[in-house]
Amino acid sequence: MDMAIAALSVDMSMAKTQQELGMSVLKMAMSTNTEAVEEALELVESLDPAIGNNLDVTA
Repeated sequence: MDMAIAALSVDMSMAKTQQELGMSVLKMAMSTNTEAVEEALELVESLDPAIGNNLDVTA
């Protein structure tokens, strides 16, 4: 019985560690995505708003 309790304790500890690792990886991925979106928005904001307003259709 004592070995079962010890094994259960180890299993619970491993599960907690795996969950914490998964959360850390998820947070890193979310941070990376947020940074990419912020960079894309900065790029779009820096574009000249007059580009694309005129269309030359004569050939």
